[in-house]
Amino acid sequence: MEGGHELKVFETDVGKIGILVCYDVEFPELARLLAERGMQILFVPYWVDTKQSYLRVRLCAQARAIENECYAVITGSVGNLPRVENIDIQYSQSAVFSPSDFAFPHDAVMAESTPNTEMTLVVDLDLDLLKEVRHEGSVRNFRDRRLDLYKVQWLGRRRD
Repeated sequence: MEGGHELKVFETDVGKIGILVCYDVEFPELARLLAERGMQILFVPYWVDTKQSYLRVRLCAQARAIENECYAVITGSVGNLPRVENIDIQYSQSAVFSPSDFAFPHDAVMAESTPNTEMTLVVDLDLDLLKEVRHEGSVRNFRDRRLDLYKVQWLGRRRD
């Protein structure tokens, strides 16, 4: 496997989405760059085999939702694939996270599935609430950055 060279925001019929695969969500700069390009929903597909690894992805995804005032959706694999080498144990719990402010759940968790259970998680997301929290929220993490002191800049190839 080889890492990519692009970071894209996809315009969809439900809003602007970004995708960070598994380990990528553990680097806050990537989600910030997506947010600066208008991302409203961050999707984080992952594959992990332990709860510790899962928690690293989960907690980082939740932090990205709070930092960038967006929704973050995580999902992984459960069960086992007996004839696939090194994929015999998996850990997963799908979840949807929100910014942490009055318009959202008190723990910034919109919904979550039962751990290690095959199921479909359906959540209604209000994109207007993201605009509201960015302009009138009790804390405006995205707006209040000290751009006079630092910046995050993409150096890779860009085609969007």
